[in-house]
Amino acid sequence: MERLAQPKDFCPNPACRDYGKLQNGKVQSNLKKIGHTPRGVQRYQCKTCGKTFTETLGTIFYRKHAREDEILEVLALLAEGTRISTLTRVKGIKEDTSLRWLREAAKHADQIDAVLMKDFHIKRAQLDGLWSFVGNKGEKKLSRNG
Repeated sequence: MERLAQPKDFCPNPACRDYGKLQNGKVQSNLKKIGHTPRGVQRYQCKTCGKTFTETLGTIFYRKHAREDEILEVLALLAEGTRISTLTRVKGIKEDTSLRWLREAAKHADQIDAVLMKDFHIKRAQLDGLWSFVGNKGEKKLSRNG
């Protein structure tokens, strides 16, 4: 089963000669663990170029002081339609912070969508057909016969 590469799988430095290298279909381990951040996030160092980074690099949690579960809870509440002013009052999180998390999550969703959909070439007629199918799943009409 294929999986998406994670920050701890290879050096994130594009200038590194081992950047993104695979060995026998598996990720080459040229990284070593070098401790944790004060929040307990694993830190790594590339043995080839010396660049250091954390396991949250490339995620919405990178360089955040808030806990991951708190960020996810705020994003879930926003997705459910909770007003930002309500979150500010109840959770004590600034509006700017909630909006920044939301924008970053949207950016990541767009990037993931681009990766997952890159091999699909959808034509206009296919998209119109899909929209017609989805659009007809709304209100159900009852037949008079049953």
